[in-house]
Amino acid sequence: MSDAEQLVKTYLTIRAERENLKAKFEAEDDKLKGDMSAIEAALLAMCGEINTNGLRTAFGTVTRTIKDRYFCTDWEQLKKFIEQQGNIDLLERRIHQRNFKEFMSERQEDGLPPGVNVLREYDIVVRKASNTVQ
Repeated sequence: MSDAEQLVKTYLTIRAERENLKAKFEAEDDKLKGDMSAIEAALLAMCGEINTNGLRTAFGTVTRTIKDRYFCTDWEQLKKFIEQQGNIDLLERRIHQRNFKEFMSERQEDGLPPGVNVLREYDIVVRKASNTVQ
């Protein structure tokens, strides 16, 4: 067996073991998350019943808070609003990688826009052979 074959075989073995460990962890973690969610719901109901935003126990303190989450139902309307207001900071500051790559592929001769850099790294992708030889 060549060095490359041995490395690929070992790589795939390690990847399979990691997948097994991850699946086991995620299953156990999901159960614990479910248990915690049920307790959180009970504590939230308890706070609602006695009309309080906090409970103090010998083991810890519970605080009921209001969490606001904003979401967009019409991106075109929001885009127009942001353009009118001139407040681009209403959006997160990150580049959509796939869209930007497509944008750049159409404008390679123009170079990168001001304020943008690119980091290119080699990466390795290992795929299991369709007919694995053991």
